[in-house]
Amino acid sequence: MKSNVGGIDRILRIVVGLVLIGLTLMGTLPVWGWIGVVPLATGLIGWCPPYAIFGWNTCSMKK
Repeated sequence: MKSNVGGIDRILRIVVGLVLIGLTLMGTLPVWGWIGVVPLATGLIGWCPPYAIFGWNTCSMKK
């Protein structure tokens, strides 16, 4: 798997994932808040399946 999630995109995914999971654990959000696992995982591994399907890439170009 080639990385297709860039720096700022990765940071945002990790933050959003952690916030959703945290709010769910605190009881603020219902069970659907566990969807935060998805952006957290894609942010941590740096690869997003829909990005691969559509040919998107937010990684900076290396020369």
